[in-house]
Amino acid sequence: MMNSIFLPVLDQNEINLLTNKENKEELFDLFTQPLHEELYKQGSFEFIEQLSEGQQLFISWDYVCMQVGQGGFIQLIQNGYIGLLPTMVEQLYMMAINDMALVLDDVLKVFVLNQEQLSKNTTVEEFARLYDEFKEFVLIEARFMEHKKQALELMVNYALNHLDEFCTVSGLN
Repeated sequence: MMNSIFLPVLDQNEINLLTNKENKEELFDLFTQPLHEELYKQGSFEFIEQLSEGQQLFISWDYVCMQVGQGGFIQLIQNGYIGLLPTMVEQLYMMAINDMALVLDDVLKVFVLNQEQLSKNTTVEEFARLYDEFKEFVLIEARFMEHKKQALELMVNYALNHLDEFCTVSGLN
């Protein structure tokens, strides 16, 4: 397991409060926001390679959810984020989040079989036609949405059980 060179300082009391409220989304944001801030500050995706596997998964998950939520996997592919998925699949299996790993693996399979067509630069009209041409993504996106909440919960539980991979903790009362 790779260690991170970037471990943000998080307040244990805030972690405990959000854990007690069972707010997985806020806990995910607590772990992920410092990663986004540092990525923005460094201005390069090479920063992600310096993170632990868990941190890489969290920041990649955030990008994938944003892209899929706005325009599905076709948007994710067209915006150049497909490269996040192979590592994510491995990391999800590492954390035993197998249902979501299978979903993302299926996205990769469709992509590999249709890489030339899905990767080319498109006009707005050509981009819109991709949604008609690749109906298989509709089913994959439905499975993604079906497993999204559970995947997030399992990721956050992993982080809570492996805090030293995600942060340095301060402020325990």
